[in-house]
Amino acid sequence: MCLGIPGRVLEVHDDAGLRMATVDFGGIRREVCLSCTPDADVGSYVIVHVGFAITRVDEVEARRTLEVLRAMAGAVEGELGEPLPAPGAPAVSDRAD
Repeated sequence: MCLGIPGRVLEVHDDAGLRMATVDFGGIRREVCLSCTPDADVGSYVIVHVGFAITRVDEVEARRTLEVLRAMAGAVEGELGEPLPAPGAPAVSDRAD
């Protein structure tokens, strides 16, 4: 199963001509391509699928979706490579893989 995971854009930068961002998925941070969502900026919530932000979403919807996904821990772990931390847990920095 492939999921679109909501996350909050923390930082935007250029990487070899691509608009990229560090996105926080409720405590897990990943690098994401913003080429499909040129209007996304720091503080925006985006839905990410296979490393690409595919659409913007409001904060309420993002939080609601993350709660549903926490209940489906195995699906999220398969998409992000690790389970979502419990709400309020400290952020985890990018893995070095």
